[in-house]
Amino acid sequence: MPPVPSSQPGRAPSAGQSGLLTERIARQLEHDIRSGAFAVGAKLPSERELAAQFGASRNVVREALQRLEAQQLIEVAPGRGSFVREQTSGQARGYDALYRAGRPTVRQLIEARVPLEVETVRLATLRATDDDLAVMRAAYVAMASSSDVVAKARADLDFHDAIATASGNPVLRIMLSSISGMMFEMMLRSNSDPAIGEPGVPHHPEILEAIEARDAELACRRMREHLTLALRTYGEDLDVQVDVMARHHIEALLSGPERRVQS
Repeated sequence: MPPVPSSQPGRAPSAGQSGLLTERIARQLEHDIRSGAFAVGAKLPSERELAAQFGASRNVVREALQRLEAQQLIEVAPGRGSFVREQTSGQARGYDALYRAGRPTVRQLIEARVPLEVETVRLATLRATDDDLAVMRAAYVAMASSSDVVAKARADLDFHDAIATASGNPVLRIMLSSISGMMFEMMLRSNSDPAIGEPGVPHHPEILEAIEARDAELACRRMREHLTLALRTYGEDLDVQVDVMARHHIEALLSGPERRVQS
């Protein structure tokens, strides 16, 4: 595996940077496993070695390894280390892996999300229960109150998932879930770049307000405006692969005071 430069040699990462470091380590190791750089059965470097390589604490490395274990990419043997698991055909052909094999761009992800989420919010407006609305509100509050870019992006994803759940159509929710990895990467960028995030600040409460008012036409219009905002704000990144855009943005956030991560 090629060496990855640490974010701030000799300096401990801030609270906000820890989440970004976890993302960077997990995505790098996942890439190396899926590409075959680590063969099935191979032992990963120790937590200490990975911490030194990525300029992170062992706790951050441990969180990244836990994510890989949850994805069934590795098996952690206490006292022995972490080993690459053999991937079943189902795992190897998961939707996220299939999408990424097609190298979708940010623009293409937006084009896919618009019809899917506009219909989803229409149904959610007609069918949402009080419990559904409470989950949406909680996700919005978590997103609005968080200053950690990773936590904010995850709350953003939870908000959209809550709408999909409220639609009452499990197929729509599964379809949305299948692209959640790429959505998260876009949300990470949108929620940490003021040029993108600030124009979109009103969108989530406006969408929620329309759903609560049971105004399906308004909810659809606001969701469409929300999703297409990136077409006006992402600039050249629109036609960059989603994962490449996310990787570059994470590196930018972790490098230098001029792009300091909020903490």
